Amino acid sequence: MEEGKHRQAAGKSALTGSGPSRSITPGYYHQGRDAAMDRVYCTGLLAFLREVPDPRKLRGQRYPWWFLLAIICGGLVDGYTSGRAIAQWAAENAEQIVSYLQISLPRMPSASTIRRALHMVDVEVLEQQIAACMARLDAASSQAGTVEGRDGEPIRGLAVDGKAVRGANAHGVKVHLVSCVRHESGITLAQSKVDEKTNEIGAVPELLATQDLHGVLVTLDALLTQRALAEQILAQGGDYLMLVKGNQPTLQEDIATLFQEASAQVDGETYRSQDKGHGRQEEHTLTCSTALQSYLQWPGARQVLERRRDCLQTKCQTHSQETTYGVTSLGPERGGAKELETFARWHWTIEDRSHYVRDETMKEDRCQMHTGHAPQALAALRNAAIALLRTQDQYEYIPDAQRHYQAHLQETLQLVGLQRL
Repeated sequence: MEEGKHRQAAGKSALTGSGPSRSITPGYYHQGRDAAMDRVYCTGLLAFLREVPDPRKLRGQRYPWWFLLAIICGGLVDGYTSGRAIAQWAAENAEQIVSYLQISLPRMPSASTIRRALHMVDVEVLEQQIAACMARLDAASSQAGTVEGRDGEPIRGLAVDGKAVRGANAHGVKVHLVSCVRHESGITLAQSKVDEKTNEIGAVPELLATQDLHGVLVTLDALLTQRALAEQILAQGGDYLMLVKGNQPTLQEDIATLFQEASAQVDGETYRSQDKGHGRQEEHTLTCSTALQSYLQWPGARQVLERRRDCLQTKCQTHSQETTYGVTSLGPERGGAKELETFARWHWTIEDRSHYVRDETMKEDRCQMHTGHAPQALAALRNAAIALLRTQDQYEYIPDAQRHYQAHLQETLQLVGLQRL
């Protein structure tokens, strides 16, 4: 404990100017705010964040704008999930930060400074720049979410779904976001806010318009099973796999009737897979058919599918069964039951490797920041932090990676993009 107090005191001494190499004059940043900071070479994520415009007035600026964004990202990478926690992380690592970057600062940003930065940031530009960085990471892992089609051509999966930011909603601020997430890798390629006067159906077309869908199969849940979305995906050169439920009653009834008849097996194809873990045994059975291709009045429909999930809870020996239906524009010459089952399973990447991590590991639903653009900006930066941590292949779980970076500050700064010349 005494050693920790000594380190903290040393950090404060370095930032308050008691060390001659790090003292600054009051008018330092007015005369040449970035003079010392320009010695820091920025790569990776930070290179994109530097393009986010500074909304502040010149008078009273104490820190370069990109430095504030870098500190927020570094705190998130190390597992600090609120403005107060990030400020404390920066203060307690102040000596190492200024030593590594060889910069002069009066002190580290306070919690109120971090909150104001998130409140006023141009969130649309922030999301665009993060999306550009994520696209680069996605291109570097070009095999993630990829299935080889029966024609030998690769097909990449992309999941689309929405998520409410409950921490902000608890304060009466409605924040609902939709995002595109790469199958398997969990990299969020794009994110946008749902307008309060509409729902996900109105927001997803604009989101998908930002993506190159050639060679891509887009998976969507039942709410997004809409004709207009199917037409848009096809027009952009992609394919879709849509879950069919009660919001499309006629389509659901037609598909259910087909698979309830014995004749459905005449031109159908079935694939079975089994899983065991978390106290249960599961068997998944997917059957697909082209029998309704000429019958359904659904844009581009080539196959329909029935997916059954049989689950046995091993401890209490209780059994449950669930049946869902779907429609896809992927033809049997490119993908059959096995390929469709892979994409159906991978669709839940968006829940398992993105939404769940933001909620539980990044504490998004417990975060109290709700003013201005803060909830949406933090969600975008959390997506970026998760993607950066996932690039570190030696760690299967995000908390494991965070614990490593908590113990290696220099690696955290490098991961965010801060490099000393």
